[in-house]
Amino acid sequence: MAEVIYEEKKKGGIFGRLFRGLGKSRKSMQEGLDEAFGCEKIDEDFFDILEEVMVSGDLGVETTETVLENLRELVDDLGLSKPADCRKYMMDCIKNQMKVGNTDYPFEHQKSVVLVVGVNGVGKTTTVGKLAAKLKAQKKKVIMAAADTFRAAATEQLVMWSDRAGVDIITGQEGADPGAVVFDAIASAKSKNADVLLIDTAGRLHNKKNLMNELGKIYKIIAREYPDAHLETLLVLDGTTGQNALVQAKAFAEVADITGLIITKLDGTAKGGIAVAVQSELDIPVKYIGVGEQIDDLQKFDPDAFVEALFSREA
Repeated sequence: MAEVIYEEKKKGGIFGRLFRGLGKSRKSMQEGLDEAFGCEKIDEDFFDILEEVMVSGDLGVETTETVLENLRELVDDLGLSKPADCRKYMMDCIKNQMKVGNTDYPFEHQKSVVLVVGVNGVGKTTTVGKLAAKLKAQKKKVIMAAADTFRAAATEQLVMWSDRAGVDIITGQEGADPGAVVFDAIASAKSKNADVLLIDTAGRLHNKKNLMNELGKIYKIIAREYPDAHLETLLVLDGTTGQNALVQAKAFAEVADITGLIITKLDGTAKGGIAVAVQSELDIPVKYIGVGEQIDDLQKFDPDAFVEALFSREA
C-alpha cells in the first residue's frame, strides 16, 4: 500500500520534486539493487552486493555495516528466504538508523538567531537567502546579517536575496569585524521586534583554532546581547562532495554546537546517500535538503520520504 501511495506522489508535490531531485543517486544504485534483489537466495553474495551498493552510494561504511547487521537479524527473525522480500526491510533498517533526537524547527515558533556556517562553495549564502524567503512566506519578520565580511561577493549576493525576499539586511565593510556586524544586527532585530535573525558567516575551515575563535566571538556576542533568543546553528554541506561532507561535518561539530544540517545540490550528484551517513553517524538532524535551484527546492528533510525516494524503483 505504501508503495502505491509513493508512486502516486511521484507525479507532483513535495515528494515529486524530491523523487526527481534524487534521480541521479537513485539511478546510480539501481543496477546494483536489481542485481541484489534478483539473487536466487539470501546468502553472503546477496549481502556483499548490498554492501557495495550502499558504500558506493555514499551511505558510509559505518552506517552500511550497521544497516546490514540489522537486516541480517530481521532475515533470521522473520525467516525470509527470498532476496526480493528484503527491499522493504532494508529501507526500514535505513530509516531506523536515521532516527535522531529533536528534529523540531523551534526558530519557526520563537524569537531566534539562526547562525549558518559552512565552507566556501557549498551554497551557504544562497541557502540563507532561501531560508529568509521561506520564513517571510510564513509571515515571519526576518532580518539577515552579512557577517561573511571576508568575501565581498557574499554580501552582494545576500543583498540581492534581501531585495528578492523583501527582508532587511545588516552589512559591514569588506574585511570588517564579523562580530561588529552581528552586534549591529542583534540591535536591529531587537529594535524592530524581528522573529528571526539569520546570520551568514565566513565560509572558512583553514584551521580549527581560527574557526573556533571566530565562532566563539560571535557566540559570546549573541549570548551577551540576545540571551533570550533561541540559538540555532545550521551547518551547510555540499552533497556533491560525498564523504568529504561527512569529514567537514565532523570538523565543524568539534568547534561549534551544530543543531542541524542542510545538504545542498543533491539534484546534481549520485552521492545522495551522504544524507543518510551524516545524520546516522553524527546523530545531528538534517533540517533541509536542496534538490534544485528554486526556493521550493530547499525542502524540510523527511528521513522516511528521503529513503523512499532514494531506494524506490523508477516510476
